[in-house]
Amino acid sequence: MQFKINPKNPSSAALRVVPIFESETGKLQTENLGFSPPSSFLFSGKKDSSYSFESGDQLVLLIGLGKEPDYKTIETSYRRILSKSSSLVEKEVFLDFPDTFTAEQTEAALVGFRLGSYSIGFYKKEKPKDFHKLKVEVGSSLDKAKSLAERAEKIADAKIEAFKLVDLPPNKITPEYLADWAKDLGKKSKLDIKVLDAKKAKSEGLEAFLAVGRGSAKEPKFIILEYRHPKAKLHVGLVGKGVTFDTGGLNVKTQGMHHMKSDMGGAAAVLATTQLISDLGLHVNLTAIVPAVENAIDKDAYLPSEVIGSHAGLSIEVIDTDAEGRLILADGLSYLIKNYKTDQVIDLATLTGSAIGTFGYECAALFSNDDTLSHGLQQAGEMIGEKSWPLPLWDEYGKEMDSEIADIKNYHGKPFAGAITAAKFLQAFTHEHPAWAHLDIAGVAFGDTEFAKTKTGTAYGVSLLLTYIESQL
Repeated sequence: MQFKINPKNPSSAALRVVPIFESETGKLQTENLGFSPPSSFLFSGKKDSSYSFESGDQLVLLIGLGKEPDYKTIETSYRRILSKSSSLVEKEVFLDFPDTFTAEQTEAALVGFRLGSYSIGFYKKEKPKDFHKLKVEVGSSLDKAKSLAERAEKIADAKIEAFKLVDLPPNKITPEYLADWAKDLGKKSKLDIKVLDAKKAKSEGLEAFLAVGRGSAKEPKFIILEYRHPKAKLHVGLVGKGVTFDTGGLNVKTQGMHHMKSDMGGAAAVLATTQLISDLGLHVNLTAIVPAVENAIDKDAYLPSEVIGSHAGLSIEVIDTDAEGRLILADGLSYLIKNYKTDQVIDLATLTGSAIGTFGYECAALFSNDDTLSHGLQQAGEMIGEKSWPLPLWDEYGKEMDSEIADIKNYHGKPFAGAITAAKFLQAFTHEHPAWAHLDIAGVAFGDTEFAKTKTGTAYGVSLLLTYIESQL
């Protein structure tokens, strides 16, 4: 499916999709549509509403956006077209945007429309409807409509990749799969890719990372992606938690394990963002690290009360093997900061249930030692509909992670401040980098949406990181 710009001349065979603001008058709607709109009793443009009818020989779908829709509202409204109204779609769609529609609103609509083609029915005998050959024309008077449409395609493609990486089952999404995915991206986008296997990771001192993967038959992979642009003045480092399945280890999970394929939501966001930044050719240098492991159980699994090493040289007392994500992130952060001179470091991880207990499923928990970075991420999230909210990194919380036998312990074992103490653990491995942010995305990377009957990936972080990085350029 590709978008083609059409100067307001749709085929009569095409489904014509028109956005309507609730604040628009009937007269203005008539001018925009070219025909009389339905009665306000039937359709008034309210948010999340739609109305379809025939006008002459053409089928028309009106999309209600409310009074002042944000980016996410428009994206979601347009995603519903292919996801929920596919019976109206045959071979052609004409996305008709009024002259008042801004570039940002048009981008949101095009991204959402393309996302509507995504389905999680990967293994069904009866395959979901295929939209690859769908002819989609875009009616827009914007000067750069073509480049805008191309940009929207790239954003949507990256988000769909993030969806897939989270939604596919753990017998498909393994550490090796993520490593191969990165290698394929490297070939397509001319990125420098390095993948450290267990032997190479051992030689690099990635002891915490290797400890988590000891109990799995699937070899861990430490993935490094480097995107460089000759005009870059900013170097951003990303680290994404890549636990492809989390049993909890010997502190085995007693409930909800079915959803633990999603414990690599941070890795999915980082990989998809790297693809997107490369596709868009942004003037930035980016180094992305994904420590990919499976936290499983066998005779070699790491034990509660073990003391393990780390890339940073700190010894770690293992209190709980289900606090494994912070262990691989610790090595990922340390490796990134020690080997690459990044201006900023951002990690994303489905890390703690505490973050969900604090914020529910509305936003990520944000921790940072740099106010400018923290505010920038918050503002970007507000703009794009991927919210975060800051929590403190006070030294008093760090004392909760003191160990009697080692330099630090991986879990404080108390029913409070779980997200904060986890962030303080990570901070110990950042080598006092002056601009670090940690996003605990446990409540927002995977969840219930209107587009599936089960929990699915949300691609949280992809649009957030893109918006934030572009704001710095």
